[in-house]
Amino acid sequence: MSTGNGHNRLGPEVLDIRFKPLGEFPVPRRYRPLLWPAIVLFILTVVTTLAVGSEFALSYAHNQEPFSDNQSPFAVMLNPLQHPRLLLAGFPFSFTLLAILLAHELGHFFACKFYGIDVSYPYFLPAPTLFGTFGAFLRIRAPITTRRALFDIGIAGPVAGFVLAVPTMAYAIATSKIVPGVQENAALLFGNPPLMRLFLTIFHPGASATSLLLSPVGRAAWVGLFATALNLLPIWQLDGGHIVYSLVSKGHQRISLGVALGLVALGMTCWQGWILWGVLLIVLSLRFRHPPLIDQWEPLDMHRRIWSLGALLIFVLCFTPWPAITS
Repeated sequence: MSTGNGHNRLGPEVLDIRFKPLGEFPVPRRYRPLLWPAIVLFILTVVTTLAVGSEFALSYAHNQEPFSDNQSPFAVMLNPLQHPRLLLAGFPFSFTLLAILLAHELGHFFACKFYGIDVSYPYFLPAPTLFGTFGAFLRIRAPITTRRALFDIGIAGPVAGFVLAVPTMAYAIATSKIVPGVQENAALLFGNPPLMRLFLTIFHPGASATSLLLSPVGRAAWVGLFATALNLLPIWQLDGGHIVYSLVSKGHQRISLGVALGLVALGMTCWQGWILWGVLLIVLSLRFRHPPLIDQWEPLDMHRRIWSLGALLIFVLCFTPWPAITS
């Protein structure tokens, strides 16, 4: 028998299929974000960054590089905790750094909200490090559906942080000191990304980068630029990795492994810390592949492809092969 349109008549077993009502299908669970863990972590990070910021402020007041009188940079956090008044001196560094990191995370946060993707509040990580923090992060708790959404979420954070860090660094270099020979007795020297060198040429023409003594605000802006460069590395599930996946999902893992191996090679000739970063990102790229998109066929529009070149430019302006040098 025929249905008249060239196809056989449907069998009774097909016609008898009982479909579930729409309401019976499982709905992805939406988590209600908890605010109190984010607040507690933020307060702890304020304390640790104030402690480190006090060292930056005191060394700047004495016209010397940070950690010049202390061979253990991590020990400087103990002095302000023993003498709480010293914490007040750390406000310029602490709140400048936290503002840049918060801008970065809020860029991701509001991009997720725009696309209706479930996301946590930003969580700051206090740490007894040179800068008092390991940065901040947020958890995306729902799948990202399209290349456009992935691209926008990936690039929103670095752009937001960069937009705040640029005028902050410009102001800091314009108002910082030029002290010849300031780096001679420093136990730890920080590298100068291209954006810093550009502002140094503009505001202090003829001055050497080795004679620039950055204010605490400038130190915070430096950390913001460094964090932006790290996040824009086109590897794994970093922001740069998300951008690359939205552009060329099939080549994402090969690009990730290639760039991570490049970091290892860079660490052998420049800053040894790149070796640790490279090895860690190789392991993560092999062990945890980038989650696939629900809609893998939607092409990325030309507007966003141009923005990807902007992300590359931001990376170049913020990146330095020698973030820190010990003397």
